[in-house]
Formats: sequence, structure tokens, C-alpha cells
Amino acid sequence: MKVCPVIGCNNVYTSNVYLVLGDWKRIEDINTLVDVGNDPSIIDVIETMNTGIGKKKVDQVILTHCHSDHTGILPLIKAAFSPVVYAFSPFQEGVDVILKDGDILRMGDSDVEIIHTPGHSSDSICLYCRNSGDLFAGDTPVIVRSADGGYEEAFFEAMKSLCTRNIRTIYFGHGEPVTQNVHHLLHQSLRNIRESMRRG
Repeated sequence: MKVCPVIGCNNVYTSNVYLVLGDWKRIEDINTLVDVGNDPSIIDVIETMNTGIGKKKVDQVILTHCHSDHTGILPLIKAAFSPVVYAFSPFQEGVDVILKDGDILRMGDSDVEIIHTPGHSSDSICLYCRNSGDLFAGDTPVIVRSADGGYEEAFFEAMKSLCTRNIRTIYFGHGEPVTQNVHHLLHQSLRNIRESMRRG
């Protein structure tokens, strides 16, 4: 699985956008956008990317949640590439398939597991690839550095589930990926969330 950040050139507030390809860009690989962001200039960027001979540039879109900075140009992406669009929320316009916790999707040349993580929003999901150890977290606060703040039981349970996975890289909706000490950071986050809930 090859993860390619897609960076536009407009000065607008937008999420990170990742185009996920197969390592060899085979015809059967599923070219996937994780989120679409809010910058129309990424369409021209995607058009110039080498995504495989004889293949659509974008086969599918998976939305980590439906806030506008992650979904703003979805109509433009659909018009440009005609992808199948997946999301957890049934209320986002333009979604073709509603996801549920535990679903498995093909992304590039690998399978990913859909993990419902209702921390940032009720429809937030993470995408976990067992083969590569990659986690696409969107805006889910999987790195929690203090015991301040309030967390609900559903998010705590989701974090416990994440901590059972062999996650080696976290791709966020904003900011740079984390590639070092990931296991330690996740377990420390779980301890901080538990302590915050204990304090009430």
C-alpha cells in the first residue's frame, strides 16, 4: 500500500487528503481518497499523479467523518472522477455506501478495517490496515497527552480496541503523521483517557 499526500495550492482551511494506491498500481488495485478536503486545486494535482496505466484516478472515497473541512469539495470530486463514496454518517450528501464498525474495505492493494471512534464526532471512524500497520485517524483524538477533558465510554472502548492493533504509523486529518513510539503513545493516551473518566 502506497500512501500519497495530496496537497493543493489554495490558501484555504482544509483537511489532509491522502490518495492510497497499490504498491505496483495494478489494474485490480483500488485507488482510494481518504477524505477530500476543501481545496478544489487538488483535482488538478490528482490528474497529474501516476495512479496506474488504464486505471481511474480515483475509484473510491472514504470519509473519516463529515465535517466540511474534510468533505467540502466532494461534489467536485464526484464530478471529476465518479468514485464510490463511503462514510459512517447517513446524513452526508453524496455518500453512496453507509459504513458500520467492523466493515472491511479494499484500499490500494490491502484490506482495511473500519473502526468506529466516536470521540471527535459521532460519525468518526479510523481506517486500519493490518498488513502495513497504517492507521488513518481523521480528527479522532487518538493521541491524548493529558488527563484533562471529558471522554465518553464509547470512545474509551474504541481506544481500547485500537490499542490491541499493531499500529506503526498514524495519518491524521491535520498535521504530520506519527511514525515513532506509536504503541507507547496510544497506550499512554488510553491511560490519560481512563484517568480523565475516573476524575469525572
